[in-house]
Amino acid sequence: MSKPVIGINADFRRAQGNQPAFTYVAAGYYDCVFAAGGVPVILPPLEDEADIDLMLERLDGVVMIGGADLDPRRDGFMLHPTVRPMESRREVFDRTLMKLVAERRMPVFGIGAGMQLLNLSQGGNLFLHIPEDLPSAIPHRDPSDIGHKHGLDITSGSVMERVYGEGEIRVCSRHHMAIDEVAPGFDVTARCPDGVVEAIESNQPDWFAMGTQFHPESDSASALDLRIFEEFIEGVATVNQPVQLRVVA
Repeated sequence: MSKPVIGINADFRRAQGNQPAFTYVAAGYYDCVFAAGGVPVILPPLEDEADIDLMLERLDGVVMIGGADLDPRRDGFMLHPTVRPMESRREVFDRTLMKLVAERRMPVFGIGAGMQLLNLSQGGNLFLHIPEDLPSAIPHRDPSDIGHKHGLDITSGSVMERVYGEGEIRVCSRHHMAIDEVAPGFDVTARCPDGVVEAIESNQPDWFAMGTQFHPESDSASALDLRIFEEFIEGVATVNQPVQLRVVA
């Protein structure tokens, strides 16, 4: 069986001074996809929807990466002073990409801002700043420690349970925005012990979609975290498995 081809969106930096514009992505994303049995392909921030749709024709699934903040003004909310929006070209592309992925019911795994966009695109919304919106929450980001971790409580019967099983779980956390209302068609399958949503999974039989607020691709992630990518690649392979037709004599 051929390996699933997985598209990965990327960050974007516009031209500054004598530096040209460029696209970049942390190696952990494509290294984890490859280690889990997929073939990663980096997706440039195209502008034409028809071209993005054509690109998706060649893919079996999509990983939506983390990064800077989604601009809440695009969803009808005011810009909180702590929000640092990602580059407009990337966000416009990401939103179009997610829309088309959802329309196609293509397998998708959102991480960090990628999970937040998955939730927003399907009718959910976000807390814009955890310390202000949820003052009793524990720290979910430490600017001085990129490998900052916290615990995780998982839901039985979920992909997260298959990955982590029982026992103490600690995952890499670096965010100040988080899911507030969960989109219809999705279940919360992991939370931080303070109640902040850390994973969602589709409960729709026609769509294999999942997301983690924490970062399983991080350099400080554990070997168990790689199992999330393995579960995703296995799910993609199952979704895209050709239907075997039985010939009746």
